[in-house]
Amino acid sequence: MASATIPSPYGPLTLTERDGVLTSLDWRAGHDDPSPLLIDAAEQLAAYFAGTLREFTLPLDFGTGLHEGVRRAMAAIPYGETRTYGAIARALQTNPQAVGQACGANPLPILIPCHRVLGANGLGGFSAKGGVETKVALLRHEGAASLLI
Repeated sequence: MASATIPSPYGPLTLTERDGVLTSLDWRAGHDDPSPLLIDAAEQLAAYFAGTLREFTLPLDFGTGLHEGVRRAMAAIPYGETRTYGAIARALQTNPQAVGQACGANPLPILIPCHRVLGANGLGGFSAKGGVETKVALLRHEGAASLLI
C-alpha cells in the first residue's frame, strides 16, 4: 500500500492506494510514500479545491454489496447537486437508515461525494473532521448552498 498526505482547506488529507486503486481518504496527516496514482489524485484534489475540477477521473474502490450500490449512487450525483438518503434508498430498494450507514462508512469522502447526500429535513451527518460544518463548506464550495435553505 502506498499513501500520500496533501494539504486541503480542511487540514491534511491522507490518500491510500492498493493495487492501482484508491482505497481511502483520511482527514489527518499520515506518512508519505507516493505513487503515480497518488500524485494524480493529489493534483485532481488540488484542482477541485481551486474550483477548476468538477469530476474526478480516478480508479476508486467502491466496495461490495449495498455499500457499493450506495457509493456508486453518490458518485453519480453531479457537482453542485444533492440527493436525499431516501431518494438513494428508493433507487436501491433499501431504507434510508442503511443508506446513511453506508454514507458514514464511505472510505473515500470528497472523491465519492457523501457530502452531497442530505436528510429529508436537514443535513444529515458527516464523518469528516469538522462534521456537518465541513459538509456545509463542501456544498458551498460546489455552489449547492442554496439547496440547504
